[in-house]
Amino acid sequence: MSNFAILADSTVDLTPDYLEKYDVDYAPMNYTIEDKEYPALLDWSIHSSKQFYDFMRNGVIIKTTQVPVNVYEEKFEQYLKEGRDVLYISCSSALSGSIHTATTVAKDLMEKYPDRTIRCVDSLISSLGQASLVIEASNERAAGKDINEVADHIEAIRLTRNQFATVDSLEYLKRCGRVSAASAFFGNFFGIHPLIISDKIGQNYAIRKIKGARNVIPELAEETAKAAINPEEQTLYISHADSEDQAIALRDAIFEKAKFKDCYISTIGPIVGASVGPGTIIAFVIGNEVTIQGGAS
Repeated sequence: MSNFAILADSTVDLTPDYLEKYDVDYAPMNYTIEDKEYPALLDWSIHSSKQFYDFMRNGVIIKTTQVPVNVYEEKFEQYLKEGRDVLYISCSSALSGSIHTATTVAKDLMEKYPDRTIRCVDSLISSLGQASLVIEASNERAAGKDINEVADHIEAIRLTRNQFATVDSLEYLKRCGRVSAASAFFGNFFGIHPLIISDKIGQNYAIRKIKGARNVIPELAEETAKAAINPEEQTLYISHADSEDQAIALRDAIFEKAKFKDCYISTIGPIVGASVGPGTIIAFVIGNEVTIQGGAS
């Protein structure tokens, strides 16, 4: 039986029951509110999701950090001591430098545990796009694949995760440097919403404007349904930033256009949430490999 742990980080946006269901752990990043730092836990046990997004609505600037070195050391070594290898599937390297830290920590620990393997895989996406890869890895492990087979598989398919998102305001992404788009896009934001994909290097890229709030759900639904390959065989993933009604409306609009096996909806966690802001909705499907690359942010 395959004997390795699967880890993600705070950007994976899976609820605790799904983390348990797929036997997945994560290395927490941190967020800062008014100079106090908190671990970005996906059970929302420190601040509720409503509190968190209300902070942002009220003008509080929330900053985030990478996964600290000591957290990687503790998480990885926990499993190495148990005699298990570790597969870490990270947030996109275009959005966080955490994978570079993880790779350094992994190299040092494999010298200490020469009989063990740590594979660090850049998902090139975040939120439930990253989660879908983590779930794929868990299913492959359950099917008896070894750590290298699973890691190679995830690297081979990661760009098939297609993202379609919109935000209420580009200011959060712009402030964090987390979106690529022409300067003209930022200069004329009133009355429009951006359509944001994750491009082939894992950065958020605003590809066009959606004019009028009433067109947001229909256009997101159209793009998502069009991109999905064999939707009846896959799960539709939708994450939202304290905008569940919009997420459900998007699910229903997509289901009118394509028949998916099922749908998983969850709240965007603190790390992604601090970058995208309240009101964000994101759909993820398996489609053709992403080939678009945005310009410099």
